[in-house]
Amino acid sequence: MSSSAPVIPSPQARAKPFLKWPGGKRWLTRHLLGLLNGSSYRRYFEPFLGGGALFFALQPEKAALSDVNSDLINVYVQVRNRPHELIRRLKDLSVDKATYARFRSADPKLNLDRAVRFLYLNRTAFGGMYRLNRQGSFNVPFGGGQRTPEPLWNENLLQEASKALKGAQLQTSDFQELLADAGEGDLVYCDPTYTVAHNNNGFVRYNERNFSWDDQKRLADTCQRLAREGATVLVSNADHDDIIRLYDPTRVYRLDRMSVLCPASEKRKPTTELLLLFDSRRTKRPAQRVRRPFGRITPDA
Repeated sequence: MSSSAPVIPSPQARAKPFLKWPGGKRWLTRHLLGLLNGSSYRRYFEPFLGGGALFFALQPEKAALSDVNSDLINVYVQVRNRPHELIRRLKDLSVDKATYARFRSADPKLNLDRAVRFLYLNRTAFGGMYRLNRQGSFNVPFGGGQRTPEPLWNENLLQEASKALKGAQLQTSDFQELLADAGEGDLVYCDPTYTVAHNNNGFVRYNERNFSWDDQKRLADTCQRLAREGATVLVSNADHDDIIRLYDPTRVYRLDRMSVLCPASEKRKPTTELLLLFDSRRTKRPAQRVRRPFGRITPDA
């Protein structure tokens, strides 16, 4: 087996997530790193990449990253390979309703053009949201002149992200395809699309279009297999008893936070979600509650 790296971010690690992403896990990375402290891994796998918060916190030398969103993966590829071209193109763009409308309705064919459009809309859309309608078109309104892409270069987000991504394999695929290569000594983090606002709706019924109950079954089976083969697996998921019974992890952590998914007209509400740990080296223990050691969570800048 190849050598393992400790789960400790490098002191030189400066890269941060460059995307504003719904359901992003920047707020959770402290807990994740704390749980993993003292362990080691050969390779890092993240099949629901999104904003990549844990990837950027770890900045592993060897990583395999994927998502089913081809535009998202294209952005990561272009940031890895062509950050200076992206910055040059973005600097030339005005931030106003007319430019925003032009980019929102555009359908560029070249990969670099698609990445410029994605980054511009991501940074100038209302609330930094990424949302597609049923026809697959971006339909978030303009966020106003106060939102600009400038942090992407003024804060060196793209430059540092490009360095962190140099050793990363990137692909558009279902999670099973990426995780088919994971195994003993690897670290896997899964953050599938889900809603935490389940209340009494029943887990199977909500969010079926994004990540169905059958998908949850496939992911649970995959996580259990990887743990048996000697991988360490972490899964973020909705706080529901059906999830705990389905996944049957080594440990269950309930994380308390304020919801960031409430409509603007509503006050944010306390909510919880699960963090499931699969570790073949540890015996099963009762569920533990992990509370934030500080106040309300607000969206990342």
